[in-house]
Amino acid sequence: MSSLDYTVFLIYFFLVAGYGYWIYQRKKSAEASATDFFLAEGSLTWWAIGASLIASNISAEQFVGMSGSGFAMGLAIASYEWMAAVTLLVVAVFFLPIYLKNKIYTMPQFLSQRYSPLVATIMAVFWLLVYVFVNLTSILYLGALAVSTISGLDFTACSIGLCIFAVVITLGGMKVIGYTDVIQVLVLILGGLATTYLALEMVAQHFGSDGPMAGLALLREKAGDHFHMIFQKGQMMMPDGNGGVEDAYNKLPGLAVIVGAMWIANLNYWGFNQYITQRALGADLPTARSGLLFAAFLKLLMPIIVVLPGIAAYLLYREGQFQAEMTHNGALSPDKAYPVLLNLLPAGLKGLSFAALTAAIVASLAGKANSISTIFTLDLYKKYFNKDASEATQVRTGRIVIIIAMVIGAIVAPALANFG
Repeated sequence: MSSLDYTVFLIYFFLVAGYGYWIYQRKKSAEASATDFFLAEGSLTWWAIGASLIASNISAEQFVGMSGSGFAMGLAIASYEWMAAVTLLVVAVFFLPIYLKNKIYTMPQFLSQRYSPLVATIMAVFWLLVYVFVNLTSILYLGALAVSTISGLDFTACSIGLCIFAVVITLGGMKVIGYTDVIQVLVLILGGLATTYLALEMVAQHFGSDGPMAGLALLREKAGDHFHMIFQKGQMMMPDGNGGVEDAYNKLPGLAVIVGAMWIANLNYWGFNQYITQRALGADLPTARSGLLFAAFLKLLMPIIVVLPGIAAYLLYREGQFQAEMTHNGALSPDKAYPVLLNLLPAGLKGLSFAALTAAIVASLAGKANSISTIFTLDLYKKYFNKDASEATQVRTGRIVIIIAMVIGAIVAPALANFG
C-alpha cells in the first residue's frame, strides 16, 4: 500500500475511535447500569441497530470466502445472503415480540423461562466455549491473515492490533458498538463497492467496452454458468483448492438447501444467536423491527459487494489474467480472488477497501466479545457467583471478561493455521 492508502486507513481508524469515545462521553452516566452497558437500553436508533447487525455479521469470511465461492460456483452462494434477508423479516414479525414482551436479555434467559435453569446454564457454557474458541478465534485468525496478506505486516502484529482496536470499542458497551458500527458499515459498503466497480470495469475493458454496467452485461454473457441459483448434480464442477474439482451440488444441493437446511441455519443464527439478537433486545418493538428491516435491506446488497467481484475474477482468470496470483502451492485457490482484486485498486481506493475489510473484522470481534461478556455476566456470574452484584460490579466484570476473551483469542488464533 502507498502512503495515501495508509493515510485513508488512519483517517478511518481515528474517525471510528474518536466517534466511539464521543458517544461514550455523551451517553455515560455516573453509574452505568448493566442493561445499558450490555444492551444499550433505549439508546440505539433503528438505523444503528440495523447497521450493527450487518457490521457484526460481515467479516473476513464473507469478503474472502464468499468472493472465493463466487469465483468457484457463482451467484448461487448469494442464497445465504438473500435467505438471511427473508429470515430477518420472520424474526422481526414473530420472534421479537416474544423476546421483548418477556424482557429477555440473553438467549439462555429465554431457555430458562421456556424450559429450565439447567438447560439455560448448559447452553450458556456451551455458547461461551463456542464463541471464544470457535467464533472469536476464527474471526481473528481469518481477519489477521487477510490484513497481513494485503498490508504485508506480520500476522502476530495484525492479530494484536485488531484485538486492541476491538477492545477500545467494546469497553464502551453496546451503545458505542452500535453507533460506531454505523461508520463501519458505511466504510464497508463504500470500500466494497469500489472493489466491485474496479472488477466490472476490468471486465469491460478486457472485452473492449467501458463502464461497470457493460462489465456486468459481459459477465452474464461470458460467464452465464456462474449465474445459476439452483444446481443439478453434475451441472457445475468447481475447483476444490487442492488442484482437483468437485461438484458444486455437494455444497449447495439444489432446492433442498433453500427449502430445508438453510432455514434451520438462518433461524438459529438470526433468531436465537445472542451475538445477533442482542442488538435489538434493548429497544422498543417498533424500533427493533425497523432495525431488522433495515438490516434485511442491507443484506440484499451484500452479494453485489462480495460475490460479483469473485465472478469477475473468474472470467478474467479464464481469459488468462491472474494465472500466477490465483495459485497456492501449485493449485488454483479461489480464496485468492478478493485479495488479488484489492491489490489492483489505485492508491487511495486500496486504502478505503482495506479499511472496509478491517471494519468488517473489528465490528465482528467487538460484537462477539460483547456477547461473551453478556452471557458470562448475566447468565453465570450473577446467577452462581455473586447474586447480589451491583450494576457497577456487573459492568466491571463484563469489561474484564472482554479483555480475557480477547487475550484467549489472540493466543489460540494462530493455532488455526494447523487445520485444513
